[in-house]
Amino acid sequence: MATNLPNLLTYFRIALVPAVVACFYIPGDLSHWVALALFIVACLTDFFDGYLARAWEQQSKLGRMLDPIADKLLVAVVLIALTWRGIIADVAIWAAIIILCREILVSGLREFLAELRVSVPVTQLAKWKTAIQMVALGFLLAGPAADKIVPGVTETGLTLLWAAAILTLYTGIDYFRAGIVHLREDEPAKKQPPAAAKQESGS
Repeated sequence: MATNLPNLLTYFRIALVPAVVACFYIPGDLSHWVALALFIVACLTDFFDGYLARAWEQQSKLGRMLDPIADKLLVAVVLIALTWRGIIADVAIWAAIIILCREILVSGLREFLAELRVSVPVTQLAKWKTAIQMVALGFLLAGPAADKIVPGVTETGLTLLWAAAILTLYTGIDYFRAGIVHLREDEPAKKQPPAAAKQESGS
């Protein structure tokens, strides 16, 4: 199952992460367009690996583990690269920080709950958050190059990034509300009176 097509697409998406960053070393506006193209390909593999795994009944534990990791790697690295290039700057950096912090915190919560065999389902609002976030990153990757053709592309991307950050906060709080009941330490078992204990043992 490790080499089925859905998993191969996930591997490919992970390999695209450093490739997107490498594009920023290309001189001129070409760097933005190539980075955008690779990012779109990565987003498409995210859709098709899940779709094909379900359609062909090739879902695997490896795929379920790697798929969210690949998504978070892509988002985190692109956010850092855009900040490095100054496309995300000033107050907009806080939107990126909110998104990154939420991803780390929710990942930690999911890992903890997985040990307890408790699953936290992905809400519809969280799916919308992801969609808006990916569109925002696409606009920002095109950024300065696209602004020369259609003014306002970068500003649109930053606006969408803030929208994603707000939804990120809301859905993050939602996840913690769902998982907080499992974070409480188990209370120590109350000692029974000797007579009761003897009765229950069948003596």
